[in-house]
Amino acid sequence: MKVIGVGMNYDAHNKELNHTLKLEDPVLFLKADSAVLKDGKPFFIPDYSNQIDYETELVVRIDRLGKNIAERFAHRYYSEVTVGIDFTARDLQQKLRAKGLPWSICKSFDNSAVIGDFIPVDRAGDINRIPFHLDINEKIVQKGNTREILFTVDQIIAYASRFFTLKMGDLIFTGTPQGVGPVKIDDHLQGYIAEQKLLDFYVR
Repeated sequence: MKVIGVGMNYDAHNKELNHTLKLEDPVLFLKADSAVLKDGKPFFIPDYSNQIDYETELVVRIDRLGKNIAERFAHRYYSEVTVGIDFTARDLQQKLRAKGLPWSICKSFDNSAVIGDFIPVDRAGDINRIPFHLDINEKIVQKGNTREILFTVDQIIAYASRFFTLKMGDLIFTGTPQGVGPVKIDDHLQGYIAEQKLLDFYVR
């Protein structure tokens, strides 16, 4: 099982982080399978970072083996979605980027890919118009909708499958909207698709 992340897929988020690239294709990165955290288990802030940022995202789970998938057939390769958190060690990312070095350690560290309970796509709505949001300590801190993404879920799957064989159980984090920020010990995070709470855990 692998986790594929999509960077810079919401224009407003790009602006808040001062990204100015004009993208022709999705920006992909990988997270290790040990990054996955599920079942409401707590997230422990690691001792090698002073700023762990939440990035709330719609997550798609692949349920068929596929390679070189045409965009028009991509919808056949998933049937469930959830909301997840792509935790980022922002201070490490900034240091590594400034030196032009790879930054896998700031994205792929243990438990950095939190996923909620999966629901059928038809229960979530039109894949291209799914609203989702994150509450921290019962206050909405981030909201998004897949109608705002630069590359659709089906475009992401088609593009990613050119490079990686997609397998059953693979996860695709489809990008984060504007409003990312740091977490602290004892924060209570709850993630929703529309009004359906699918994610619920604490930071320790």
